[in-house]
This record gives sequence, structure tokens and C-alpha cells, in this order.
Amino acid sequence: MKISILTICPEQFHDFRNTPLISRGIASGLLELEIVDIRDFADGCFRKVDDSPYGGGAGMILRCQPVLDALASVRREDSHVILLTPAGQPFHQKTAHRLAQQTHLIFLCGHFEGMDARICAFADEQISIGDYILTGGELPAMVITDSVMRLVKGSMKEESIREESFEQGILEYPQYTRPVEYQGMKVPEILLSGDHAAIREWRRQQALRITKEIRPDLL
Repeated sequence: MKISILTICPEQFHDFRNTPLISRGIASGLLELEIVDIRDFADGCFRKVDDSPYGGGAGMILRCQPVLDALASVRREDSHVILLTPAGQPFHQKTAHRLAQQTHLIFLCGHFEGMDARICAFADEQISIGDYILTGGELPAMVITDSVMRLVKGSMKEESIREESFEQGILEYPQYTRPVEYQGMKVPEILLSGDHAAIREWRRQQALRITKEIRPDLL
């Protein structure tokens, strides 16, 4: 998979490249991560990528020319272009599975007060990671890239993914490791029993209980 991220803040992705999942993906050839600086496509000696909005108002708007020229430099026939915006469709695990089937994802990261609305016509879809406002689309690009890459075959063991939260439509059951007792808190006896059928049923019931308590909307 190739992922191209168009941004005016490429420095935000320096450490992201070195995170375990992403660096392993790059090293193994599962991922080609391309960070494109929109400012490189701005005209004029000052590389101005933004301007004040028509009609007045606070903030600055990313201009069409540098954004769309940057997009044209990386877009190909199999590209799927995503505009990251709080006005987009909510990002869910099902979305991650769908995007993991693509061969080339392009993320357009907004900034300042947003992008010129005419840029929207060049995106295949618009996605939001939540009902709140961030400084730019860089963090959502990292969130979605991480979420999608976990689902690319070869990135992780398949059994590690199957029973995670949201994969079965509910939250995941609680997990424990050594020691058996810590500060008076004990691991549930059923997990030490060796009865795998009983453990599966206990985990299922615990997942349903936690979902009902924390995210009843999923039920």
C-alpha cells in the first residue's frame, strides 16, 4: 500500500515514520509513506499557501492552486483521495477495513480556517475522526494511517485483530497478565482454569457487560 499525505506541516510526520507499526511496514515493503509539502507547489517567492476568505471572517483559507498542484503531482489512476475535515463522515472500524483494500490513499490535510471549498470536488470522500476541532488534518492523517495499516495483511497477526473492540460490533473483554494478584486485585479464577470453552463464554459475557456499561449505543 502507498499512502501520500499532503500537508503544510511535514515536520509533524518525522517521528510518526519511526513508530513501530509504520517503520515495520516501511521496512518490510508493505507500506510506502510519502509526505508531500504543499508549500513546495505555492507560486511566488514567499510560497504563500493561504489567503483571507471572501466575504470576511477570521482565519486564513488554503488556496486551490498549491493544494491541487500538489495533489496532481501524486495522484494516479488507482488513487483514493480523502479530504480530512470535521464536516466529513465519521471514521469507524468498518471505514478502516474498506480503506485497507485500497492500493493508494491520498490524505489532504486542511489547516488554518480550512480549505477553499472548490478543493472538495477533487476528493473521493471526506472523513472526520470526531466531533471536535483540531489545528489541522495532520493528526487525523496519522490516526487513520495507523488504523488502516494494522489491517493490511502481514502487518500484524490476524488473531490479534479478530477479537479487538469494534471488530465484533462490541467492545473487547478485559485482559490480564502476571502477577496473579497485585495490590489485592486478583485475576479472575476462570482465566486460570484451563477450560477454554468456559473462558470463551466468560470473555463474551464480559465484552457484552462492558459494552452495555460504556457504549450502550453499540448494542
